[in-house]
Amino acid sequence: MPPQPLPSLRTPPIAFAHRGGRAHGPDNSIETFRTALAMGATGLETDVWLSSDGGPMLDHDGVIWHRGVRRPYSSVTRERIGSDIPTLAEMYEACGSDFELSVDLKDPDAASAVIAGARAAGAEDRLWLCHGDWNLLTKLRGLTAARIVDSTRMRRIKEGPERRAAAMAESGIDAVNLPAKDWTGGLAALFHRFERHCFGWDVQHSRLAATLRDMGLDGVYGDHVDRLLTGFGSGAGRADHGAGDARTMGSDETQCA
Repeated sequence: MPPQPLPSLRTPPIAFAHRGGRAHGPDNSIETFRTALAMGATGLETDVWLSSDGGPMLDHDGVIWHRGVRRPYSSVTRERIGSDIPTLAEMYEACGSDFELSVDLKDPDAASAVIAGARAAGAEDRLWLCHGDWNLLTKLRGLTAARIVDSTRMRRIKEGPERRAAAMAESGIDAVNLPAKDWTGGLAALFHRFERHCFGWDVQHSRLAATLRDMGLDGVYGDHVDRLLTGFGSGAGRADHGAGDARTMGSDETQCA
């Protein structure tokens, strides 16, 4: 008999479509967001930058070429950035709000605008705000009912996972987000003991999704919505796409995926 899955705070885990599900269309586009949700994604993941006129722009890199110069979004208006890059409000208008939304705060100054946008859409309670700066996370805790996510890596948790989990519980940080390769069932159980959610990113194969599900993770991020859902639905240790496990898969930059 295969081992029984470890308990989690959310069953099944949230299937976050990374950058909207970039395997199925252009990164962070309305078209791709819609496709991911139609495929069955229960969450979307995106990155946000603030334009110079205060618009929360959904894009990974946050730069635009203007007259041969690479300029950050913070220095140009939403109109100059162009309509192919959606705002948060446009995403909610096109997709509704019946899903979990994980936002990587690439520009910390965009946090207030993101919170206001989710609140206006009636979706603040399904918003997950991700960043790796502890001071920013604790500041955000006092501003919103949204979930706050510590996006980091095990090698950066110098005090050890138990002390980090205790500090998260004390400060009201709701979730920890680690690369898939950092997770073990014991580590997930430790964070769950403090009632903190456990997320894993860079999950690109069904076998890995199934492995993380069985470890008790509460959400995973991947480019392929179909592979995430296949992994969640498969038996322990069984997969229909790809190969690899949580110790051997490749990694990307630190992200809330």
